[in-house]
Amino acid sequence: MIIKGDLAPGARIVERKVSADMNVSRTPVREALKLLRADGLIEISMHRGAMVRHYTEKEALDLFDLISVIEGLAAERLADNLTRRTLQRLEDLHGRMLEQYKRRDAPAYFDTNTEIHDTIVREASNPILEESHRRVMVRARRGRFMAIIDADRWRQAVDEHEAVMRAFRDREAGAAGAIWRTHLRHTGETVAEVLRPSDR
Repeated sequence: MIIKGDLAPGARIVERKVSADMNVSRTPVREALKLLRADGLIEISMHRGAMVRHYTEKEALDLFDLISVIEGLAAERLADNLTRRTLQRLEDLHGRMLEQYKRRDAPAYFDTNTEIHDTIVREASNPILEESHRRVMVRARRGRFMAIIDADRWRQAVDEHEAVMRAFRDREAGAAGAIWRTHLRHTGETVAEVLRPSDR
């Protein structure tokens, strides 16, 4: 609900209401709130209770700066050890994403896009890298849902995906890493632009 914007920044999260809405006791809700606080999605104070944290332009830039390093490294490692099975999996996902782009089906496109990014990280076969990515993406995915990508950036993102696929096919680890780092930095800049205060 937080990631998809159903709970907006600054919104209060009332344990009793969440418990009733989800038909669970308040104990698992309380535990879930602790995890959400640890992931940086909410703040909990004695007087106001739980509230959804605001997502700032600087936070978006900082998050995607880190993600670009993590995923760039994953792309390099994957290109070095890419199996036919994994390449075919990426080809299938890439083909599906291109079809969704042609239809301008943004929700389906973002789901497939996320699956591509997660596959690259998972198939890099580095559990520590994968866990680090999972933790930071909990906060970053909220920005991707908040951002409305304009036509030029969407086309640029697709071109970057095309470029990394060429690097994977050629097993060019350095190129794959550089392309993917640039791609993630561009994503962070796009999210930051959406979050930038309108009076600046």
